[in-house]
Order: sequence, then C-alpha cells, then structure tokens
Amino acid sequence: MSSGQSHSHAPAATDPDRAKSLWIALALTGTFLIAEVIGGIVTGSLALISDAAHMFTDAAALAIALAAIRIGKRAADAKRTFGYQRFEILAAAFNALLLFGVAIYILYEAYQRLKSPPAIESTGMLVIATLGLIVNIISMRLLTSGKDESLNIKGAYLEVWSDLLGSVGVIAGALIIRFTGWVWVDSAIAVLIGLWVLPRTWILLRDSVNILLEGVPDGMDLGAVRSALAAIPAVDSVHELHLWAMTSGKASLSVHLVSSKGNSRDVTRIAAQMLEEKFKLMHTTIQVERVPCKLAQGAHRF
Repeated sequence: MSSGQSHSHAPAATDPDRAKSLWIALALTGTFLIAEVIGGIVTGSLALISDAAHMFTDAAALAIALAAIRIGKRAADAKRTFGYQRFEILAAAFNALLLFGVAIYILYEAYQRLKSPPAIESTGMLVIATLGLIVNIISMRLLTSGKDESLNIKGAYLEVWSDLLGSVGVIAGALIIRFTGWVWVDSAIAVLIGLWVLPRTWILLRDSVNILLEGVPDGMDLGAVRSALAAIPAVDSVHELHLWAMTSGKASLSVHLVSSKGNSRDVTRIAAQMLEEKFKLMHTTIQVERVPCKLAQGAHRF
C-alpha cells in the first residue's frame, strides 16, 4: 500500500478597513441600543424595547465578527492544533440561545399588554425610532463594501438590514398611535418584531450546531463530491470521506482513495486540484492506497 497526502490552503487576508468599519458600526449600534431601551421605558413603548432587543442582535453580530477577526489570528499551538477559528461558532450559538429567551419574553409581555394596553408617548417613540433608522442606514453603508467578501461581515450586514425594517415598523406604529390613538398597535408591532427574530435565531443556532457537530457545510453536496472523486480515471473506490468546517466559510475534507495501478502522487495532485477548482475546497487531506485499508472493511463508511 502506498499513500500520499495533500494540504492546500487559501491565503487568509484581513483588511484593517473592515475591522475599522465594524468598530464604528458597533459603537453606533451599542450606543443607540442603550438609548432605545431607556426611551422604551420612558415612553412605555414595548415596540421600542422589542426593536432594542433586535438591535442587540446587530451588536452581537458585529462583536462576533470583530472577535473572530482578532481571536482567529492566533496561531495554532500544542493544545489547540486547529487554532481559535471556532470561537466565532461558540459565540454565535450562545448568542442564539440568549436571543431565544429575549424573543419569548417580548412575546409574553406583548400578550400581557394586549389585554391591558398602557399609555404610549407616541412622539418620543417616533423620534427614537427615527434616530434608530438613521443609525441603521449609517451602519449598512459602513458594511456594504465588505459584505460580498467576508461571511462575518455579510452576516452583520443582514442583521442591520433586518433591524432597519424593524425601525420602519416602529415608526409606522408611532404614527398610527399618534393619529388614531390605537395603543394596541405598539404591542402588535412588538409581536411582529419578535416573530421576525425567532426564525433567524433558529437558523443561526441550527447552523452553529451543525458546524460544532462537524456536519457537512451548507451549500455542499457530499454525494457530488464522492462522485467527482470516484470519476478520476485512476481511482478504483472512495472511502473514509469526511467533509466539515472549522468555522463558517472554511470547509475541510479528508478522504481515502483506492488506486491499484495509479501513481499515488499523481492521483493526489489531480484530486486536490479538482476539489479546489470544482468545490472551492482549499484544505484537503488525501490518502491514496493500493488496497482498501481496514477502516473500509465491514460496515459502510462515508
């Protein structure tokens, strides 16, 4: 049996301007988050508090992106041979669990208020929500340039975008209350914001758990990868195929290829090049064998 291994790495580039944009957006969002909570308490608006909870998701996403950039730079060591890239996923999972609690509390509080609507100061509610809309627009402008190049920044951008819609909803609610006196609209908008947060929070938790369990990354088809490897002329069979991600956007693959007649070095090179070009897999470990190893015997293995 002969074997060969290939590791190909994409160069990791960190743009200082992206970090600067994230810091500015986080400062704006964090400052206004505090102001919105205070404003919600003063005006009696649950919609404002609900929108503040949504803005908290923005601040968390921005903080996670910054932490991932900073901590992800740490080199691997004897204790953590993969480095610290998975910090982003641990933080995202914690954030998702926290947001579930916040969203459920908002829905419960809205239910209580619908039964007995309190007085709402619509003018203050309108002013604060308008300022929140401006903050979201500025943050979106800061993040626009990097959203197509970085998954972290793209996630933060989408958080801010969805919160912008929440601010628009609060503004609409404030105008309705001001001109109609329908104070129940405040609770109704809070419910809508809460329902908007929950599905996105579930997706965040689901994706985080999938990465922590080393599942196949979203958007990648394990069957297609297997078929492409098996189609290499010198490859007789494929086993011990594993596809996972250490963090979002950084997939890895390991596989055993059986090639009874091919040159192991050539098979390794061809397979690595195909995986990089066809599936954008930059980190691969490929072992070539003359006969299937013991791991391939017995029960079916991927």
